[in-house]
Amino acid sequence: MSEIRLFDEGDLPAVAGLFQRRLRKQKAPASPSLQAYLKTIFLDRREADDPIASKVHVRADGRVSGFLGVLPMPMEFNGEPLRAAVCGTFMVDGHDDDPFAGARLLRDVLSGPQDLSFSETSNDISTGMWRKMRAIAPPSYCLEWLRVLRPAAFGLEMAAGRLGALRVLRPLAISVDALSGRRGEGQSWSRYRPTADKADGFSDTDASEAEFIALVPELLAPFELRPRWSSVQLEEMLVHSRRKALHGERVLRIVRARTGKAVGAFLYYGDRGRVGRVVQIMALPGLEGIVIDRLLKNAYERDMAALRGRVQPALLDAMLGRKFAFVHASSTVLHSRRPELLKTVAAGHGFFNGLAGEGWTRLIGDRFD
Repeated sequence: MSEIRLFDEGDLPAVAGLFQRRLRKQKAPASPSLQAYLKTIFLDRREADDPIASKVHVRADGRVSGFLGVLPMPMEFNGEPLRAAVCGTFMVDGHDDDPFAGARLLRDVLSGPQDLSFSETSNDISTGMWRKMRAIAPPSYCLEWLRVLRPAAFGLEMAAGRLGALRVLRPLAISVDALSGRRGEGQSWSRYRPTADKADGFSDTDASEAEFIALVPELLAPFELRPRWSSVQLEEMLVHSRRKALHGERVLRIVRARTGKAVGAFLYYGDRGRVGRVVQIMALPGLEGIVIDRLLKNAYERDMAALRGRVQPALLDAMLGRKFAFVHASSTVLHSRRPELLKTVAAGHGFFNGLAGEGWTRLIGDRFD
């Protein structure tokens, strides 16, 4: 008879193999470095006897056929301390043999003692499972945004996804964009043009991890439901975030007014001629547009083709007037036995996605060769 139990070190080879096949879609065996990172992120970070933990589904023959990775996260709701379970790495093998294994695994995790469970990377099948267990998927957290900066470079990058050899043409595409960018005025859906605006009264500078950590509590304060990270926890997350080889160089910057007052920050990854991946945009209320404009100018100056990231309700109004395109690729799903928490999220007053999720881990965007 199959069972669901806590994930332990003996399961690492099987879980790494699942990750390689189901999420990375690769036939090659999982590397030792992948196994080591799964141990680091899901076992070494777990406190002894903490029931909010990753689980595996084990078939009657003893083979691990499912895994749901859980990262405990401290949160607060209007000052009340809470515990959340970030349920990101969800994968099941052998659906034909046991079509309900995934649902049983998810139900087991959601029945834990946490106040709130969520994932920001739920595909359509997983989202259906979550919904059957009375989870919500608020649209204002479920969209991805895209802002094209250099159309020739962006088109080449999309084509290079099918034919990698085309990437040798990146310098040419950037030059074409530079020449064509001198024509015309104003912004368009297919092109970004740096223009004089209110954001020029602000600046953005490279931030140390310590500077960013010190600023986070102030930027989180306006949200009713928000993470309650300690400085040590944030420091650990940023250490993990330093390397995402598939996404490019990490860029961490703080936006300041002329007085020197910090008003926001952003964290993204990218290289010249490529599509940058934005993990986090944070801003004081009313200054979201300023921080977004500084982000776009910074990426443009780095010769990036485009930027993409995950929507947060607090950013939507500012994005709507700045030629962003929106698509649905995966869902942010949330489950709680406390209706007031879900109501708060549905109203857009919770801080989720990016750092408040799985975006800081190396499992998203890094190589394990």
